[in-house]
Amino acid sequence: MIGMGIETSCDETSIGIVRDGKELLSLRIFSQIDMHKPYGGIVPEIASRAHLEKINFLLEEAMEEAKVSFEELSYVAVTSSPGLTGSLMVGAQMARCIHMVYGTPILPVCHLQSHFAVLHLEGVPTEFPVLGLLLSGGNSAIYNLKEFGRMELVGDTMDDALGEAFDKVAGLLDLPYPGGPYIEAKALEYKPAPDEKPVLPPLLRNLPQDQVSFSFSGLKTAVMVLLEKQKNLSKEQICWNFQNSAFDLVERNLKRAVSKTGIRRVFAGGGVLANSTLQKRLQSWAEKNSVELFSPKKKIYCTDNGAMVATLGYYLFQKGYKRDIDFTVSPSRQEIFS
Repeated sequence: MIGMGIETSCDETSIGIVRDGKELLSLRIFSQIDMHKPYGGIVPEIASRAHLEKINFLLEEAMEEAKVSFEELSYVAVTSSPGLTGSLMVGAQMARCIHMVYGTPILPVCHLQSHFAVLHLEGVPTEFPVLGLLLSGGNSAIYNLKEFGRMELVGDTMDDALGEAFDKVAGLLDLPYPGGPYIEAKALEYKPAPDEKPVLPPLLRNLPQDQVSFSFSGLKTAVMVLLEKQKNLSKEQICWNFQNSAFDLVERNLKRAVSKTGIRRVFAGGGVLANSTLQKRLQSWAEKNSVELFSPKKKIYCTDNGAMVATLGYYLFQKGYKRDIDFTVSPSRQEIFS
């Protein structure tokens, strides 16, 4: 079974084509990073216009690379929520056009669940329930994924997402956008003493022991204070401190989520997982706590991409899921829970 995935939720335009939900036939991505870099963040109007300009070219390239025809597609999956409304509409219209011309069934899917489904392209078996840890520019949350199409929120961010915090701290340090890769590179240049601990304060120390919550806005403020009061600290040391403090909170929330749900199998996904330091810390934490943790080995699968959409579409299509041409798109995450 061959399926297509269309991803236009934010600042990547992507078409992916997979076979049987596990074999990648083609993946084409256009990243808008350079277009948004002058503004230090995503500009919705620029994003939607770029999707519109690039999506037809990517579709043609993906079909040629996969060596398939539209008649061979069993379904076309498309991200319908959450995301920027104007951007989501571009992908939705592409899916509708394919359906109208070729009669291909349409599967509007959840962007967040797609980040977990992509692990199956790397051979991770499907076993539910599983905890889904999502860390990206717009999301820092943990879900109880009961099956594809059904998940419930275990813990969410109270303010900034982790990727957003990386970008804001990078701005404070005069590092380029997006901040994640540059902060990690600087942090890796710092050589801490064997017993050195982060000087930034612990986060959310007064929360109940069973509460799973992320909060990174205070950490950003702590970096501002650090820059003002301890001018002797190098940029590398501040990046090291910020990363370790942020990742401490991720580990603590994972521990609480495992304790709260009893689920000891974790899928981790999202753009922040491209950070190799975080990947190593999560794997080390999982081994010490007898938790089975899977995260993308290929950094391209951490990004927003059409392959993850197509893979999720395969599992939903197997369950008989599809929608009429008049399906809607939504910026809200509330649309995803059932």
